[in-house]
Amino acid sequence: MTVERLVVVGGDAAGMSAASQARRLKGPDEMSIVAFERGDFTSYSACGIPYWVSGDVEGPDALVARTPEEHRARSIDLRMRTEVTELDVAGRRVRALDRESGETYWTEYDRLVIATGARPVRPPIPGIDAPGVHGVQTLGDGRALLDSLDQARGRRAVVVGAGYIGVEMAEAMLKRGFEVTVLNRGEQPMATLDPDMGRLVHEAMDGLGITTVNGAEVTRIGTGPDGRVAEVRTGRDTYPAEVVVLGIGVEPETALAREAGLPIGPHGGLLTDQSMRVVGRDDIWAGGDCVEVMDLVARRTRHIALGTHANKHGQIIGSNVGGGYGTFPGVVGTAVSKVCDLEIARTGLREKDARAAGLRFVTATIESTGRAGYYPGAESMTVKMLAEYRTGRLLGVQIVGRDGAAKRVDVAAVALTAGMTVEAMTALDLGYAPPFSPVWDPVLVAARKAVSAVRAG
Repeated sequence: MTVERLVVVGGDAAGMSAASQARRLKGPDEMSIVAFERGDFTSYSACGIPYWVSGDVEGPDALVARTPEEHRARSIDLRMRTEVTELDVAGRRVRALDRESGETYWTEYDRLVIATGARPVRPPIPGIDAPGVHGVQTLGDGRALLDSLDQARGRRAVVVGAGYIGVEMAEAMLKRGFEVTVLNRGEQPMATLDPDMGRLVHEAMDGLGITTVNGAEVTRIGTGPDGRVAEVRTGRDTYPAEVVVLGIGVEPETALAREAGLPIGPHGGLLTDQSMRVVGRDDIWAGGDCVEVMDLVARRTRHIALGTHANKHGQIIGSNVGGGYGTFPGVVGTAVSKVCDLEIARTGLREKDARAAGLRFVTATIESTGRAGYYPGAESMTVKMLAEYRTGRLLGVQIVGRDGAAKRVDVAAVALTAGMTVEAMTALDLGYAPPFSPVWDPVLVAARKAVSAVRAG
């Protein structure tokens, strides 16, 4: 019997999920599996790093779902601290560099999985590589940041960027006792929300003692006599800092794929079909943060770096590589976050997304509470809903509030996936009891208002 060889490039969520699922379906006598990981950890939760830094969870071991030894015990030849430096797709082989020994060698494959993830955006700002300036992408990054916090001479931190990572790291720095300034290039924090909803996040951050400066373009990171970071400069002001955290976002890590001539989409990610097979290749699959996925609402590809998608991609790839079958139809863009007790959620399209897709739409914004108004502990939340003009098809929902606000977005995510109209949503049979919801859940209140907007339009 011929033993096929599967090679996996990348040892985190998508890559090792693919390897593990393929191993469940095919034993070592049918398929050998070689996986390369350039870092020190596998199968870990990068999303948990801000909460490790804040002290809410232990780390780094608590953030590792499966160790290299556990993977190897399942007959997966996992090679740590080994970086793939070239893909030879014509010759069906990869070149790897052992970062400890310096040895370089080629490994042939019958099937290849690319799961190279994403890399933090690091704009060419003078001083961005100075000691004390940190990206937050890997567990090693988290450890380096914690070391900087322990060594900091003062208690001033600047976070550059106000997306998910930016606001989560601002909370982490605040909990560590630092005076926190967030420098945001955009109109409001959380650019994944419309500006009117981002303003609510800004107001809440100010109330927590986090200084947020919008329209702030960082021009230079200055250092002190010891060479460590000392300040962050914008076009208007200078902000002292002993620690700087970059929360500018990530982009697909596709340099290897691009050099190999594989298809790259408009957002820089690999293009795949629904089976997660790379377009135009019958022997290469890709998944996780290095790919673009179909937006089921806008009907175009987009790049979303989330562990939920990466693990699903890996399961589907492993099934297809191992002789089973699976597909990944796409996403609706659901994401949740928090800053202290403020919860932030979104799914579907923002106003500018809908315009870019050529859609006409109406909006409805309501304020409600997460519990019956008379029940102790009821907290307010704001829900914004977008619906297509005339048809009433749900296009997107954003929620900012407290007391369980964020996970209400899941109702909207299901409605978006099902292609429901806002009128159909008003009849949803959602759970009700005073400790959990008003008689009319806030999402349904927004749907009712959206129905009125559609009819008026």
